[in-house]
Amino acid sequence: MIELLLIGLGGFIGAVLRYLIGGWVQSSFPEFPMGTLTVNVLGSYMISVIMFGVEEKNLFTPYWRIFLAIGIMGSFTTMSSFNYETFKLLQNNQYLYAGLNILANVFLGLLAIYLGRVTILAVK
Repeated sequence: MIELLLIGLGGFIGAVLRYLIGGWVQSSFPEFPMGTLTVNVLGSYMISVIMFGVEEKNLFTPYWRIFLAIGIMGSFTTMSSFNYETFKLLQNNQYLYAGLNILANVFLGLLAIYLGRVTILAVK
């Protein structure tokens, strides 16, 4: 039961953070879904720090991992929004932006995962 409460509380926090951060970034980029890209990259980095922190440095207890990775990051990242926004770009014949959105989210997301692992491995 405690796990469900931690996931629910983390999910609330992650969803609110996604709305605030994604909206703030997006307000400066009306032509491109930069808010979703930013949240996806930041979320990739953070989940990497959390999970590699657990796996390689034992930095978080199982309860903290559930709260942070499943709860907060699970609702913070936005794969469904990414897919929808890419589809809308394609539907509007904005093929360059659609391709850029796919490449940026995948490449920068993987780079963020790598950087998160590097961050954790640097922890003494």
